Amino acid sequence: MAMDWDKLRIFHAVAVAGSFTHAGEALNLSQSAVSRQISSLEDSIGVPLFHRHARGLILTEQGDLLFNAAKDIFSRLAMIEGQLGDSKELAEGPLTITVAEFFGTTWLAPIVKEFHAKHPGINLTILLEDRVLNLGMREADAAIRLYEPQQQDLIQRHLTSIKLNVCASKEYLEKNGAPKKAVDLSKHTLIAYPEDAVVTPYDNANWHLDIAGLKTRRPSDTAFLDLDIIWINSLSAVYQAARSGLGIAALPDYLVRNAPELQPILMEEKQPAVDVYFVYPEERRHSGRIASFRDFLLKHISQIGI
Repeated sequence: MAMDWDKLRIFHAVAVAGSFTHAGEALNLSQSAVSRQISSLEDSIGVPLFHRHARGLILTEQGDLLFNAAKDIFSRLAMIEGQLGDSKELAEGPLTITVAEFFGTTWLAPIVKEFHAKHPGINLTILLEDRVLNLGMREADAAIRLYEPQQQDLIQRHLTSIKLNVCASKEYLEKNGAPKKAVDLSKHTLIAYPEDAVVTPYDNANWHLDIAGLKTRRPSDTAFLDLDIIWINSLSAVYQAARSGLGIAALPDYLVRNAPELQPILMEEKQPAVDVYFVYPEERRHSGRIASFRDFLLKHISQIGI
């Protein structure tokens, strides 16, 4: 029996997405078209690949076997595709970078103009994603990550470290006073990142809660209902809310420096650091496009900082 490669591609997308609808969105196909292709594939090989239920799809035992094989096939194809593109050894062509949403918005986007002027032949795509994209599967060519990657097949280059500040707007502090000690934070309006969210931008996102002795990370914790905590699952929105005078937040120091309306407080507390890395797959080590972007970031940080 010859395997239909197009149906296999659709099967792989459905297995990853967990539903016909989400796979259709990724493939730019209708839900019904995806469902028909999967049914046709199941008929052709004579076994069911998914258990269908109201909450989504679960792979059958046979489906799991096929998914593991398809995952390996498409991973190898993606690797070869990247190597073929890199073999030209030219700093031109498409380049996709993934980066945390707030870091891409506040730091990377403002310097893209400089990169584009130096490398007009590189067609840059920037994906602002707090979730971790799979570089091995070519969801992106390279990534800027706010933690040290543990994967053995990734080349990583440390770019810089970012310190965190506890801060509030000058307007808020004039109205409510500044906490003199960390434990005084519990008497103020606090802006925090809900760490029961699917992803968090980096470790220590709620450093100010830690030093205040507030160990919860979940908005639903009933023991903390008497505290004034505003939970926001976007660091860009936390930043804007702090600037507007809503309350006290923990933010990267470069954001505080660039916002004259914000004032650091509790500076006697030891500030944790967030390490920033540029990472890409080991098989892409000869890519001129990736090297150009990496070298641009390193030079920019060495000359200007972050």
